Amino acid sequence: MDIYGIWPFGSELLMAEWLAACAQSTDPVFLAVTDHTSGDRVGMVSYLNIVPDAWRLELGNIWYGPTVQRTCANTESIYLMLCESFDQLGYRRVEWKCDALNAKSRAAATRLGFSFEGIFRQHLIYKGRNRDTAWFSMLDAEWQEIKQNIERWLYENEDGHVSLTQLNAS
Repeated sequence: MDIYGIWPFGSELLMAEWLAACAQSTDPVFLAVTDHTSGDRVGMVSYLNIVPDAWRLELGNIWYGPTVQRTCANTESIYLMLCESFDQLGYRRVEWKCDALNAKSRAAATRLGFSFEGIFRQHLIYKGRNRDTAWFSMLDAEWQEIKQNIERWLYENEDGHVSLTQLNAS
């Protein structure tokens, strides 16, 4: 079994079938996260809810294996996706949505510079319960400052004392 296990799929075969469907999808567009040193695949991310006419999309389906959790992997992956979204594709708005009960995802969104927009109450039925969804966004007008903050944190933070949450809160 690989580092991801089989949760929530029930078997490796079901997970493999799901991954094969992901590879064919055009919305969401799934990407593998690869460790640039080892070449190992360590996670996955996606662009989804892509609305080219409105110049907006969402980042989601973010999963990482245990070997890269609590490392720079998520920050750098999201940074690269934001660069693609804003700098290359010219999008105006990037969204981040998560279960309102998912404190780690909500903290990650804020840390990365997304602005909290509110809770969509009873947005979905998920695992047999009502799911409230927390919505976050980042706008093109905010991107350059956030981009500088992320670059400072990723590439100039050798002593580890700079907090990305604090940089993006100002």
